[in-house]
Amino acid sequence: MRRRGLSEETAADLTQDTFVRLMGANPKGNQNNPRAYLFKISRNLAIDYHRREQAAPVDHIPDAEFTAIADPRPSAEAALYDKQRLALSDAALAELPERTRRAFELYRLEDLTIAEVAEKIGLSTTRTWALIRDAYRHVRIRLQDL
Repeated sequence: MRRRGLSEETAADLTQDTFVRLMGANPKGNQNNPRAYLFKISRNLAIDYHRREQAAPVDHIPDAEFTAIADPRPSAEAALYDKQRLALSDAALAELPERTRRAFELYRLEDLTIAEVAEKIGLSTTRTWALIRDAYRHVRIRLQDL
């Protein structure tokens, strides 16, 4: 297998596959020359391997580069921390007076402008911004408890 231009790992895998196929083969038809049959199996597996490589080549990267690839998912600790912060934020928003909470939700969750929020809740833009600023402060203070 190595003489057929395969890497050491691939040659070892295909050699193992060869013997597995040989053990599962029909012994009656291969009694004349079992060595030739063994070489035929290995040759066919090598040909199949080369065909697969040409059809869908695989880029091999060194182990150092592979371990340096970052997992896009957050760690379990980060996910738990974020859930705790979200729960605290939700509790902090629930503590706010109705008008302040409504202004904050319209601004942050519904992506309205300050002027649009002010119009919806019936206050001036200056007073509306003060309510939103107070909500931010309150949530930030509550998140410091974590």
